[in-house]
Amino acid sequence: MGEKWTTANIPDQRGRVAVVTGANTGLGYETARALAEHGASVVLAVRNAEKGMRAAARMTGEVTVQALDLTSLDSVRTAAAALRSRFDRIDLLINNAGVMYTPKETTADGFEMQFGTNHLGHFALTGLLLDLMLPVPGSRVVTVSSTGHRIRAAIHFDDLQWERSYGRVGAYGQSKLANLMFTYELQRRLARHGTTTALAAHPGVSNTELIRNAPAALRLPVTWLAPLITQTPAMGALPTLRAATDPGALGGQYYGPGGRNEIKGHPRLVTSSPESYDVAVQQRLWAVSEDLTCVKFPVAQSQQNSFPSGSATTM
Repeated sequence: MGEKWTTANIPDQRGRVAVVTGANTGLGYETARALAEHGASVVLAVRNAEKGMRAAARMTGEVTVQALDLTSLDSVRTAAAALRSRFDRIDLLINNAGVMYTPKETTADGFEMQFGTNHLGHFALTGLLLDLMLPVPGSRVVTVSSTGHRIRAAIHFDDLQWERSYGRVGAYGQSKLANLMFTYELQRRLARHGTTTALAAHPGVSNTELIRNAPAALRLPVTWLAPLITQTPAMGALPTLRAATDPGALGGQYYGPGGRNEIKGHPRLVTSSPESYDVAVQQRLWAVSEDLTCVKFPVAQSQQNSFPSGSATTM
């Protein structure tokens, strides 16, 4: 496909079931809307069902709502059970919802809010739904990361919940780095099945509600300069949509805007930070995530050399 990939490039999605988290606003809304317009049966998995219903009413196509609060593992399990009762297959799981730069607070299960919501909630949801995807050829798990995975980012195994010293930027970076490491490790485990793939995407700098928790010193300049330095949610959703629907996309790939510094532009393949490709850390994070969520995936343990360090593309 050409460089300027748009929603016009999305293949017919009729007969496919897509679950999109955080789909009542922003990037998630635009992702869900485009999939529904191309024929998919779309589930808006959202914390506020009333807002989800209002969002669904603005979309064209088959769109339903499922209550899902990623800050509660009980809610994640309830939502997964409800989805399993409604569908016998899932073709696309879009792990889009997230929080950014929140003040220090914890989820219902005691996890640091950004790590618990952005990573652990989606980790658990994916594990609880994956067996509905494994029998479906061409099914995909797409997890939305951020360029923030490069900023003050590391997996702090000695203090994952930031109990000793909290920094909202570093905590966000950890959660977004975790999203990528989860994707790469999941793809390694899925490779032998040959049906389902895992990919990642990031929206660049998009004008969404995500910035609302940022410190005022950052939030106000971004608000003032938004027309110059950000792109619309519809443009920001394109990397996710390409990862989800492009017939040429491969497991383990990462898509982002094609403009300078990946801030804006049409989606293309991009490369994540060197730290994100550390297989040993990916596998350690996976084990810790299983322990914290008590969710075991229906896929075998990964192999250390499934794809080379520095490249997340499988053959």
